[in-house]
Amino acid sequence: MKDQKVSPSAEARNLKDLENGTGNIYMSAVVIAKRANQISQSIKEELSNKLSEFASEHDNLEEIHENREQIEISASYEKMPKPTLLATQEYLNDKIYYRLPDEDAQG
Repeated sequence: MKDQKVSPSAEARNLKDLENGTGNIYMSAVVIAKRANQISQSIKEELSNKLSEFASEHDNLEEIHENREQIEISASYEKMPKPTLLATQEYLNDKIYYRLPDEDAQG
């Protein structure tokens, strides 16, 4: 995910480009949304693992101060492109594998 160069800003997209993969703009939106959910879960798990290193079992007043490294990790994740933008870019670059339920019944 991190090796992709995706702008963190939303961009206008041509609907015909999004429709090309599935032949249906709504099906394309479903594919992108499901991939965005997968990316979001992966990012959330990765962030939780990194931040869990800073958790302590016994909080006292001395330990309840802002941890600079923890803030930097959180800030770097906030600057990352949103999962929907990553999923859309993957879709447009044909990097998402999807299977329609009807294909299994017919095949």
